[in-house]
Amino acid sequence: MKRIGLLSDTHGYLDDRIIAYLTECDEIWHAGDIGNLETAQKLSGLKTLRAVAGNVDGNNLRMDYPIRLRFFCEDVDVLMIHIGGYPGHYSSAIRKEINFLSPRLFISGHSHILKVIYDNKYKLLHINPGAAGIQGFHQIRTLTRFSIDKDVIKDLEVIELGHKGIISM
Repeated sequence: MKRIGLLSDTHGYLDDRIIAYLTECDEIWHAGDIGNLETAQKLSGLKTLRAVAGNVDGNNLRMDYPIRLRFFCEDVDVLMIHIGGYPGHYSSAIRKEINFLSPRLFISGHSHILKVIYDNKYKLLHINPGAAGIQGFHQIRTLTRFSIDKDVIKDLEVIELGHKGIISM
């Protein structure tokens, strides 16, 4: 069993609360807009980091983190991309990819809006962890944690880190 900490849209910002929540995980997944190399290094220094580059991430991050990442965690096929949409509103390219690859878990970021939706059409779970950083239009900073046990995704937690203008440590 693996415990996953999933975040997105840090835009170069990590506080002690984010770190505390992630240290309890086996792996950290970042769905793009990491923001800078220092943030990626800090996360990868904590645990195994699986991440994709987002639209604000420069070439220095794109060298280590692809635009799209497909992998297995336990027995779950995972597809992660920064900009992909959500059930009923996927981008056309992602819809084709989901149709072709049939992942069980589709992760995206970008919108800064936390969403956890089961897609009956494609038989997958979609998670967008919202935004953990302080840049953007979102008001509440969020991340998620969940477990993958063989082929079961379970124990999902939505973690609210508070208003983006109020940083408590």
